[in-house]
Amino acid sequence: MDEQRPFNHHSFQQFLNEHRLMGSRSASSGEVFLPPRPLDPSTYREDMEWVELSGEGRLVAYTAVHIGPTAMIEAGYDRKNPYVSGVVELVEGPKISAQILGVDATNPAAIAVGTPLRVTFVDRGKEEEKRTFLAFEVID
Repeated sequence: MDEQRPFNHHSFQQFLNEHRLMGSRSASSGEVFLPPRPLDPSTYREDMEWVELSGEGRLVAYTAVHIGPTAMIEAGYDRKNPYVSGVVELVEGPKISAQILGVDATNPAAIAVGTPLRVTFVDRGKEEEKRTFLAFEVID
Protein backbone atom coordinates (compact mmCIF):
# COMPACT_ATOMS: atom_id res chain seq x y z
CA MET A 1 0.00 0.00 0.00
CA ASP A 2 1.36 3.43 -0.92
CA GLU A 3 0.51 4.88 2.48
CA GLN A 4 3.05 2.56 4.10
CA ARG A 5 6.02 3.97 2.19
CA PRO A 6 8.15 6.39 4.21
CA PHE A 7 8.26 10.02 3.09
CA ASN A 8 11.83 10.07 1.79
CA HIS A 9 13.86 10.27 -1.42
CA HIS A 10 13.96 6.48 -1.85
CA SER A 11 10.15 6.25 -1.89
CA PHE A 12 9.93 9.26 -4.21
CA GLN A 13 12.36 7.53 -6.61
CA GLN A 14 10.32 4.30 -6.42
CA PHE A 15 7.23 6.25 -7.51
CA LEU A 16 9.19 7.88 -10.35
CA ASN A 17 10.29 4.40 -11.46
CA GLU A 18 6.56 3.57 -11.61
CA HIS A 19 5.99 6.76 -13.68
CA ARG A 20 3.97 8.39 -10.90
CA LEU A 21 4.50 11.89 -9.55
CA MET A 22 3.78 11.69 -5.84
CA GLY A 23 4.05 14.33 -3.16
CA SER A 24 3.13 14.50 0.49
CA ARG A 25 0.19 16.44 1.86
CA SER A 26 -0.27 17.59 5.42
CA ALA A 27 -3.57 16.33 6.80
CA SER A 28 -3.70 19.29 9.20
CA SER A 29 -2.82 22.19 6.87
CA GLY A 30 -3.57 20.66 3.45
CA GLU A 31 -0.26 21.97 2.06
CA VAL A 32 1.38 19.80 -0.61
CA PHE A 33 5.13 19.20 -0.73
CA LEU A 34 7.30 18.05 -3.60
CA PRO A 35 9.67 16.35 -3.14
CA PRO A 36 7.75 14.75 -0.31
CA ARG A 37 8.68 15.44 3.28
CA PRO A 38 7.74 13.64 6.50
CA LEU A 39 6.94 16.79 8.50
CA ASP A 40 4.81 19.87 7.84
CA PRO A 41 7.22 22.77 8.55
CA SER A 42 4.41 25.16 9.51
CA THR A 43 2.72 22.89 12.05
CA TYR A 44 5.62 20.53 12.92
CA ARG A 45 3.16 17.65 12.64
CA GLU A 46 3.90 14.30 11.06
CA ASP A 47 0.36 13.73 9.79
CA MET A 48 1.45 13.42 6.16
CA GLU A 49 -0.24 11.41 3.44
CA TRP A 50 0.79 10.49 -0.08
CA VAL A 51 -0.98 12.31 -2.91
CA GLU A 52 -0.62 11.77 -6.65
CA LEU A 53 -0.12 15.08 -8.43
CA SER A 54 -1.60 16.06 -11.78
CA GLY A 55 1.82 16.75 -13.27
CA GLU A 56 0.62 19.94 -14.95
CA GLY A 57 2.15 23.31 -14.28
CA ARG A 58 4.07 26.21 -15.73
CA LEU A 59 7.70 27.17 -16.15
CA VAL A 60 8.80 29.78 -13.58
CA ALA A 61 12.58 29.77 -14.13
CA TYR A 62 15.12 28.03 -16.36
CA THR A 63 18.70 27.81 -17.53
CA ALA A 64 20.43 26.20 -20.50
CA VAL A 65 23.15 23.79 -19.37
CA HIS A 66 26.12 23.32 -21.69
CA ILE A 67 28.42 21.50 -19.26
CA GLY A 68 26.37 19.12 -17.14
CA PRO A 69 27.00 16.39 -14.60
CA THR A 70 28.31 12.99 -15.65
CA ALA A 71 24.83 11.45 -15.96
CA MET A 72 23.75 14.10 -18.46
CA ILE A 73 26.99 13.80 -20.42
CA GLU A 74 26.40 10.04 -20.60
CA ALA A 75 22.87 10.80 -21.86
CA GLY A 76 24.40 12.71 -24.80
CA TYR A 77 24.34 16.31 -23.62
CA ASP A 78 27.39 18.56 -24.06
CA ARG A 79 28.45 22.00 -25.30
CA LYS A 80 27.06 21.28 -28.75
CA ASN A 81 23.91 19.64 -27.43
CA PRO A 82 22.80 21.54 -24.29
CA TYR A 83 19.69 20.82 -22.26
CA VAL A 84 17.33 23.01 -20.24
CA SER A 85 16.84 22.66 -16.52
CA GLY A 86 13.95 24.58 -15.00
CA VAL A 87 11.70 25.18 -12.06
CA VAL A 88 8.08 24.14 -12.57
CA GLU A 89 5.21 25.38 -10.44
CA LEU A 90 2.53 22.69 -10.37
CA VAL A 91 -1.19 23.51 -10.33
CA GLU A 92 -1.29 22.01 -6.82
CA GLY A 93 1.17 24.67 -5.66
CA PRO A 94 4.61 23.17 -5.05
CA LYS A 95 7.61 23.94 -7.24
CA ILE A 96 10.23 21.43 -8.38
CA SER A 97 13.25 21.51 -10.62
CA ALA A 98 13.58 19.12 -13.55
CA GLN A 99 14.75 18.82 -17.13
CA ILE A 100 12.51 20.72 -19.57
CA LEU A 101 11.84 18.98 -22.89
CA GLY A 102 10.37 20.45 -26.08
CA VAL A 103 12.29 23.73 -25.91
CA ASP A 104 15.33 24.87 -27.90
CA ALA A 105 18.27 24.79 -25.49
CA THR A 106 20.50 26.36 -28.16
CA ASN A 107 18.25 29.45 -28.17
CA PRO A 108 17.30 30.08 -24.52
CA ALA A 109 16.01 33.59 -25.32
CA ALA A 110 13.09 31.94 -27.15
CA ILE A 111 11.97 30.06 -24.01
CA ALA A 112 9.14 31.82 -22.17
CA VAL A 113 8.53 31.88 -18.45
CA GLY A 114 4.90 30.86 -17.97
CA THR A 115 5.02 28.14 -20.65
CA PRO A 116 2.51 25.37 -19.77
CA LEU A 117 4.14 22.02 -19.04
CA ARG A 118 3.18 18.46 -18.20
CA VAL A 119 5.18 15.77 -16.43
CA THR A 120 7.02 13.09 -18.33
CA PHE A 121 9.41 10.41 -17.16
CA VAL A 122 12.80 9.73 -18.73
CA ASP A 123 14.24 6.24 -18.29
CA ARG A 124 18.02 5.98 -18.50
CA GLY A 125 20.32 3.02 -18.08
CA LYS A 126 19.71 -0.69 -18.52
CA GLU A 127 18.50 -3.48 -16.24
CA GLU A 128 19.80 -3.03 -12.66
CA GLU A 129 21.23 0.38 -13.51
CA LYS A 130 17.95 1.65 -15.00
CA ARG A 131 16.63 4.78 -13.32
CA THR A 132 13.73 7.09 -14.05
CA PHE A 133 14.26 10.85 -14.04
CA LEU A 134 11.62 13.54 -13.66
CA ALA A 135 11.15 15.86 -16.62
CA PHE A 136 8.48 18.18 -17.99
CA GLU A 137 7.50 18.76 -21.60
CA VAL A 138 5.80 21.67 -23.29
CA ILE A 139 2.06 21.23 -23.76
CA ASP A 140 1.21 21.91 -27.42
